[in-house]
Amino acid sequence: MGLHARLPQRRRAVYGMTITIGSDMPTRPKYLNLFQIKLPMPGIISIMHRVSGAVLFFALPVLLYGLQQSLVSFGAFNDLRVFFANWLVKLIVLGLFWGFFHHLCAGIRYLALDLDIGVDLEAARASSYWVFAGGIVLTLLMGWKIW
Repeated sequence: MGLHARLPQRRRAVYGMTITIGSDMPTRPKYLNLFQIKLPMPGIISIMHRVSGAVLFFALPVLLYGLQQSLVSFGAFNDLRVFFANWLVKLIVLGLFWGFFHHLCAGIRYLALDLDIGVDLEAARASSYWVFAGGIVLTLLMGWKIW
């Protein structure tokens, strides 16, 4: 006989919430597999907005150091140009451009949502797809420019 079968069923108020204690309670926490949960596109855009902001924040000191080195002398500027001519560095910079453009487009979307523009379900879903597409298109344009 389990512990829950011996307890009488009763209600208790905890932190303003009413919970039921008794035999119908689960014996262990419910496991949620996050890979099986289908997140809607606005949720994905929200997570990507946060990730892109964090990546840009941590990349900012490196980019500022590169800017400082490019202003030291003409030789340092040429060294930086040679460094940025590498295809792997261009790919990393392209990823940073995607982070910037996605963060910019999503930020504009969130400003519009704060102004109660596009808060309906269909409009919010459509704007999240526009943010995703806009970030990719702007990144491709910048990639065409740097390659």
